[in-house]
Amino acid sequence: MKNFSGVHPTAIIGDNVVFGRDVTIGANTIVYDNVTLGDGSMVGANVILGEPVGEFYSDPGHYKNPPLTIGPKAIIRSGTVIYSGSTIGERLETGHRATLREKSSIGANLRVGTLSDVQGHCSIGDYVRFHSNVHIGQRTVIGNYVWIFPFTVFTNDPHPPSYEQAGVAVDDFAVIATMVVVLPGVRIGKDSLVGASSLVKREVLPETVVAGNPARQVASIHDIRNRSTGENVYPWRYHFDRGMPWEGMGYDRWVASR
Repeated sequence: MKNFSGVHPTAIIGDNVVFGRDVTIGANTIVYDNVTLGDGSMVGANVILGEPVGEFYSDPGHYKNPPLTIGPKAIIRSGTVIYSGSTIGERLETGHRATLREKSSIGANLRVGTLSDVQGHCSIGDYVRFHSNVHIGQRTVIGNYVWIFPFTVFTNDPHPPSYEQAGVAVDDFAVIATMVVVLPGVRIGKDSLVGASSLVKREVLPETVVAGNPARQVASIHDIRNRSTGENVYPWRYHFDRGMPWEGMGYDRWVASR
């Protein structure tokens, strides 16, 4: 059932659109056919939800827009474009002019920074953080609680241009620092840390620190210490909790309570 009480009069709403309770839609936003948006979501100005996929342009007369489902409590800032054909969990948050392409499965609490581009056919877990200007190539698979910092690029074509795609895989709790390039098919292991400006050409083992061009193992994460206190800072989940489900209670206590 549609609820248009929070829709700006300049917004354009397609057919078979379902809004939850207390949804706000900003000026000049377009919501294409077959979009579902959960309770309490806020959508800014000049946003496109359910952007048609490529088949529309080859056969518009027979095209039917694939469903786009976005969970409750989303915050979708101005200029964002989210294509049709994906499922996104609760509490999505985007910066300005972010793009999320089609046929992706995305968990809860994803944050996507300004001008970031998530290509289609991706699988992304819960509580993943993309900072600004991040590019995620098609067929990328990302676990839970992963951090990817600005100007990082995940590639997927092993010998461009080709029809082959080999997406990057990132395991839980990994951290990829700024200006990193990860080559096609590389796996980045659980709790690992990739240093800034690295070119990652081969697998990163769990709990290791890699850096350089090409990236090489330089330490264990357990060797990294806080410059001020000298305390260990990794695994980061024991030392950082802002925006995480264990905020205010500690990771171990949160795990025990589940």
